Amino acid sequence: MKTTWIKQAKTDLDLHPDFASLLKLAHFLRSDQGCPWDRKQTLASTAKDVSEEATEIQAAVENKDNANLQEEIGDVLFTLAQLIAQAEAQNLFAASAVMDGVLTKMISRHTWVFGDDKASTEDEALRQWNKNKQMEQKS
Repeated sequence: MKTTWIKQAKTDLDLHPDFASLLKLAHFLRSDQGCPWDRKQTLASTAKDVSEEATEIQAAVENKDNANLQEEIGDVLFTLAQLIAQAEAQNLFAASAVMDGVLTKMISRHTWVFGDDKASTEDEALRQWNKNKQMEQKS
């Protein structure tokens, strides 16, 4: 029975296994048709959940519990989607700005992959990463 209404909700909301659907679900849960608890959550209350969920990921890794690791990574992703939905609702920033910002940051910090710097070992890559990060923070 449960799987029937879960499938129906995924169909009704046009949800797919991607981050955009998680964000769509987070917005829906905050809507008038959604959940009163989700509507009451704030950036501050949800930010606390990030730390708790990250600790659960760490425990799953330490315990080599891959099934739980998958679930906990999903929980972190949804918590991040909730934070973005809350920020969008307050017109603080859009999800696209978050995605563009992190894509830009990851590419700009990997100058040995995408630029002219050289790093052939893990240590060299980490040193260059830290150098790039320091340069970003200064500017």
